[in-house]
Amino acid sequence: MGHGYVTLVSADGFEFVVDEEAACVSKMIKSMMQSSGGFSERRDNKITFPEISGKILEKVCQYFYYKLQYTDSRDSVPEFKVPPELALELLMASNYLDC
Repeated sequence: MGHGYVTLVSADGFEFVVDEEAACVSKMIKSMMQSSGGFSERRDNKITFPEISGKILEKVCQYFYYKLQYTDSRDSVPEFKVPPELALELLMASNYLDC
């Protein structure tokens, strides 16, 4: 797996370009990116999520960077804030993405 970028596309067409290392916080994305099965996602470094809205995918991307930054931190870890109105949808997306 290279140190490049991957584009994540929401159901409503928003595109988020994230560092591949950050995107691989998601076990599902990591599996797709490491697969030798010739997934078009691997070739194009672009993954579309027809069931995840832009506002949720944006928060998921923020979480990828948060998780990457604080995973091995010995300092106190700030809370990852989730607006209550996004909580359920975000939980479903994180479950789907396995992160």
